[in-house]
Amino acid sequence: MPIRPATAAELPVLQDIERAAGEAFRALGMDAVADDEPPAEEQLERFRRAGRAWVAADEDDVPLAYLLSEPVMYAPGPPVAYAEHIEQVTVHPRAARRGLGRVLIEHLADRAGARGGTALTLTTFADVPWNAPYYARIGFRPLPDAALPPALEEIRAHEARLGLDRWPRLCMCRPLAPRPA
Repeated sequence: MPIRPATAAELPVLQDIERAAGEAFRALGMDAVADDEPPAEEQLERFRRAGRAWVAADEDDVPLAYLLSEPVMYAPGPPVAYAEHIEQVTVHPRAARRGLGRVLIEHLADRAGARGGTALTLTTFADVPWNAPYYARIGFRPLPDAALPPALEEIRAHEARLGLDRWPRLCMCRPLAPRPA
């Protein structure tokens, strides 16, 4: 399935994907997560304009999944190491279990590696089956809180202010293979 940049006209579709995918959290007693509003169009537009909003679309070119990312300093230099942080990766439930999330993540890994990125990072719910256990299956490993770089500490602090720490959360990292110079 081809991956392409999201368009401005598709931002409401991305919000719909987020709402639909959020419903699965109700079965885990995480209604607050299910009820949480998706990112605002202005926020999605910021990612889109920066070239950091990607979609996987169906045969009619309608998005079924999306990924948002942003660069974060992963290790001070020299040389400075940067990671591409997955802010959000979401698949519409009707397209679940087709590998769309993984394809989006691999697309990001290729792009980040080509730009000198050393890792992919993300934050996630530790005990949600389609969160941390899934990411572990595709090569992500937990980062101990004591070892978080400042950029990830800041992201985690923001999530705590949003109330996401009501459920166990963690940062995960997947190193990227070095690219030849």
